[in-house]
Amino acid sequence: MLFNSLDFAIFLPIVFLIYWIIANKNLKLQNALIVVTSYLFYGWWDWRFLSLILFSTLIDYAVGVGLSKEENKSKRKILLWISILVNLGFLGFFKYYNFFLDNFVTAFSFFGTQINAQGLNIILPVGISFYTFQTLSYTIDVYKKKLEPTKDFIAFMAFVSFFPQLVAGPIERATNLIPQFYKKRTFDYSQALDGLRQVLWGLFKKMVIADNSALIANEIFNNSTDYSGSTLVLGAIFFTFQIYGDFSGYSDIAIGTSRLFGFNLKQNFAFPYFSRDIAEFWRRWHISLSTWFRDYLYIPLGGSRGGTWMKVRNTFAIFIVSGFWHGANWTFIAWGALNAIYFLPLLLRNKNRINTNTVAQGKWIPSIKEFFQMGSTFSLTVLAWVFFRAENMGHAWSYLSTIFSKSLFSVPYAFGLGVDLMILTMLFIIILISVEWVGRNKKYALEFHKKWNPFYQWIVLYFIAIIIFLFGQRQQDFIYFQF
Repeated sequence: MLFNSLDFAIFLPIVFLIYWIIANKNLKLQNALIVVTSYLFYGWWDWRFLSLILFSTLIDYAVGVGLSKEENKSKRKILLWISILVNLGFLGFFKYYNFFLDNFVTAFSFFGTQINAQGLNIILPVGISFYTFQTLSYTIDVYKKKLEPTKDFIAFMAFVSFFPQLVAGPIERATNLIPQFYKKRTFDYSQALDGLRQVLWGLFKKMVIADNSALIANEIFNNSTDYSGSTLVLGAIFFTFQIYGDFSGYSDIAIGTSRLFGFNLKQNFAFPYFSRDIAEFWRRWHISLSTWFRDYLYIPLGGSRGGTWMKVRNTFAIFIVSGFWHGANWTFIAWGALNAIYFLPLLLRNKNRINTNTVAQGKWIPSIKEFFQMGSTFSLTVLAWVFFRAENMGHAWSYLSTIFSKSLFSVPYAFGLGVDLMILTMLFIIILISVEWVGRNKKYALEFHKKWNPFYQWIVLYFIAIIIFLFGQRQQDFIYFQF
């Protein structure tokens, strides 16, 4: 079920009313309702994969109970590895089986040995990368004794399948989300209204920014050999805003929807395109994933505590694994490796944490230095996104080689989709940047309107709603559904 669909527009109010009217005074009934509606939400896509979520839930719940009763270190490690192998085993099979098989065959062919092996027609379950990492956070934290294992199976089911963030995050930590299923939740009008504002802003980013940008980016990337370097730069820029509007828009809708039901999810995007260096960008982009890899991979590997070699090794490890998490394609690995190359100079010079405050804090406009820092960081990010969007490595190299050719200095071609669409989408992007710049020190851009006169708040909200209604009809799939 898509957030920007009629199905969800009917589904959400019904669940909301049942939750607060019928189940309002019964915490267990609220949690059970969340489980039922979450399974309905996910099963709307393909009911067959509900068994996969249920099996992972049962395994990790049992592991948690086992860890609560076991003090022997060796046996505790065995229980932890059961959870890791089961969860990553499912993820590896569904997402990476054909990738490894194809590369295995190619490697043997390179040495003159032909192997006949056919891949499987595997359907990737939507959201498997997200809920796999979410459940792993539970078993790892219980193993490390950072979290008491839950004995409330319904609450644990609700944690694993919580429908607002089930399909594309944010990847919630068990330490943050599970305790919220134990606490009595009462309806808070101001919190619900704030959640609706965030949902509205998320819909604007998805339906207006991402979906319109997608039409242009897809046209250019899919026909890149027909266009000049300057046109390909435009394609990369539009994809840069497509993926931001798409993914951060989903996160905003998920977080806002969660607030309607009395839950607080952590911020997943903190205005990353205003970053002054790559390190700051990765503290602001897909925060739930980057912090997951930091806490469960980078730090256990030694983090930045060792010598230069360890720092380099760990940096490449976390970025390459992060790239591979996104998809079974060498382009994602290259995207991760390129970001590691961007990041390393800052790390090795101990300058990776110099920009931890909000850019131009307390000012309306950035300084000249900050402006050029943001511009250079944005440019590096745009180039890296080419690998992320390209069909394969050959396509990525061809795309970049055309950008860095003489045709870069030509006038961009007004392609078949029309100049009007490009100009209109640029106007929407300017609105996005302007609103997010004003609200860049908040949890989401429209939060700053709380300080305004209510009359002006409603004018802004109606204006955004009208734009969504008029220009948000070019429905495209959420990019991160494939991950």
